[in-house]
Amino acid sequence: MGEKSKAEKVVSQMYDHDAFSQWMGIERVVVEEGHCVLRMKIRKEMTNGFAIAHGGITYSLADSALAFASNSHGRKSVSVETSISHTHALREGDEITATATEVSISEKIAVYYITITNQHGKTVALFKGTVYRTGREWEV
Repeated sequence: MGEKSKAEKVVSQMYDHDAFSQWMGIERVVVEEGHCVLRMKIRKEMTNGFAIAHGGITYSLADSALAFASNSHGRKSVSVETSISHTHALREGDEITATATEVSISEKIAVYYITITNQHGKTVALFKGTVYRTGREWEV
């Protein structure tokens, strides 16, 4: 197995200190500069009174994908604006995948689209995130 890329090192460091992403059971599938793919399974304690996944679950998965993709360049970045559209309900046992794609990056601002799909490839949520790119670098 080869040595980890800078993006993988940054995201590993972030994930190791991210108790919430760990609690959610997020699996890192792909980590590259400006891009990542995350996967997780909906558990019973993630559902609401309608027996569907709480909207905060898909939001949180997308938010983690935004954080990992935007920091993968090695510069510390924080979200400044996010939005989500929930397009299909999820239930206990569903497996969801978030794919973060960088659509614009400058010295200080970057924009990402995150698509969340279920185990059947159906889009269940669409997320857009804008981040502020600080002047501080990750030490990896």
